[in-house]
Amino acid sequence: MNTRSPWTRLLGVLTLALASTAISTGARAQAWPARQPIKLVAVFPPGGSVDQVARILQPVLQQQLGQTVIVDNKGGASGTIGTGAVVSSPPDGYTYAVVFDTHGVNPALIPGLLYDTRKDLATVALIGTSSMVIATHADSPYKTFADVVAAVKAGKNVSYGTIGNGSLGHLAMTLLAKGNHFDLTHVPYRGGGPLMNDAVAGHVPLSIGSVFVTKPHIDSKRLRPLVVTTDKRSPILPDVPTLAESGYAGFNAPAWWAVLAPAKTPPEIVARMNDEINKALKSPEVASKLAAQGIAVNIGTPAAAQAFIDNQIDVWGKVVKANGIKAD
Repeated sequence: MNTRSPWTRLLGVLTLALASTAISTGARAQAWPARQPIKLVAVFPPGGSVDQVARILQPVLQQQLGQTVIVDNKGGASGTIGTGAVVSSPPDGYTYAVVFDTHGVNPALIPGLLYDTRKDLATVALIGTSSMVIATHADSPYKTFADVVAAVKAGKNVSYGTIGNGSLGHLAMTLLAKGNHFDLTHVPYRGGGPLMNDAVAGHVPLSIGSVFVTKPHIDSKRLRPLVVTTDKRSPILPDVPTLAESGYAGFNAPAWWAVLAPAKTPPEIVARMNDEINKALKSPEVASKLAAQGIAVNIGTPAAAQAFIDNQIDVWGKVVKANGIKAD
């Protein structure tokens, strides 16, 4: 005769169910990544920095994991199309998004976003950060950023180009100008290529873009760098001062790249993928290739990467809302 109460029996059933779930999750984590190829969804088209970061990581992760790693470009809508595809993928550790700093801007910039950036994704790793560069044409009269501000305050209308409305460059320049009581005129372009074409031709007085986009034209002496937007100088542009050094204390607006997974991906797999990415970033081959793109690698935990992204969402969301900035 079974003398256990119904509550005792229910507790036993629940305990067995939880134990079974834990075993199943642990088994999935142990089996990963043997089942199938891993997909890195680069959320911008081929040729840009997101694509380059994914393709630098791909062969090293493939070798470390002993599993095929595929780069799949799904560009469009400021990275949200590719990110949305990852959100709707099975949370089994086989699909990841490689995102750019627009990921932190999109929640405020794009009305009716079809996923919750904070709740529907798990941050795996922050790959690295990079300065953005405010530059001018080589024949420009502006030798320093102070020259630009002086011209504006003397009544000159000075415009600057970015890769688009709502881009991090647009938000950084808005925050800088509004916060320091001067005005600059924004000229949005559709990507880094068109922006640089006009910048090197002298059609727009200032440009702001990542080191990745701008440095080739600095090297060719067609653009003159004025300042970088991070609180430390760029290692590959060591002679270019920061905005903080130029009188704007505390200003820090880095470009950044990260790897994300669907939200319900088992934590054990997220932790393992984080370990593998950190291992890849420590390799001289990967670090040197990223450094050549102006990217300083970041070695850290998923929690630290998530905290960084949450902060970016908060900071730039306020700038978008305070200035009524709309997407292209």
